[in-house]
Amino acid sequence: MPDPWDYGESRRSRGGVGLLVVAAVLAALVVGGLAGGAAGRMMAQVPAPTVPQAAAAPAGGAAGDLSAVAARVQGSVTSIEVRSGGRLGTGSGFVIDRQGRVLTNAHVVGGGGRVTVVLADGRRVAARVVGSDRARDLAVLAIPAEQSPAPLPFGRSSQVRVGEPVLALGSPLGLQGTVTSGIVSALDREVRLGEGGAAGTALQTDASINPGNSGGPLVNARGEVIGVNTAIATLMRDGTGGSIGIGFAIPADRAREGAQRLIAG
Repeated sequence: MPDPWDYGESRRSRGGVGLLVVAAVLAALVVGGLAGGAAGRMMAQVPAPTVPQAAAAPAGGAAGDLSAVAARVQGSVTSIEVRSGGRLGTGSGFVIDRQGRVLTNAHVVGGGGRVTVVLADGRRVAARVVGSDRARDLAVLAIPAEQSPAPLPFGRSSQVRVGEPVLALGSPLGLQGTVTSGIVSALDREVRLGEGGAAGTALQTDASINPGNSGGPLVNARGEVIGVNTAIATLMRDGTGGSIGIGFAIPADRAREGAQRLIAG
């Protein structure tokens, strides 16, 4: 039986939760095949990070119209292109502070190459890698602050509930500005995320996540980021295929803390 936890086209990690079906977790990362390789790391010449976190939600937790939520957050979600030689890899990300920092997955930029952030309005901005943590599958990019959209606030992992509605935003298969909806299917789902990373816990969602969604935000009905989309389960034995309604996201608290570490160096 093939390895049920497949992260990319050229690297594999073993372990994680056993599924009752022949399944593979495919890191939803590339169109052009930029998997594998060492992730570059540059020290950021910036002050201590200030990644915004949402204030506690009011009693009753306003859900509202999800279309209004999508309209409010889409401008802060980016597409990410990584060019190396004649190959192009794509992923997703989102702005996390007013200094122009963008959070994504490490496996999106892990192959190295020239990184371009494509903003929601179509502007293409050269980006540099501030830091990358393959074990946690997180990376922070930087673009000029004056060209950056507004940041998205992080929600609190302790407030996430099974069954609450969520939106997954990103660029699956290079289709920028895609929004899919679903619910939080489970909390604390044990999976192995990142290259060589130890088993950790992730949010599970049935919002459709496909290759290219990696690094995009999973947001709640208040527009708060509750997770960073990172992997999907698929029934294909070779680890390929699209969404079957089982996706995984790095929880907000861990993503926020990981981003702060990378920015601080």
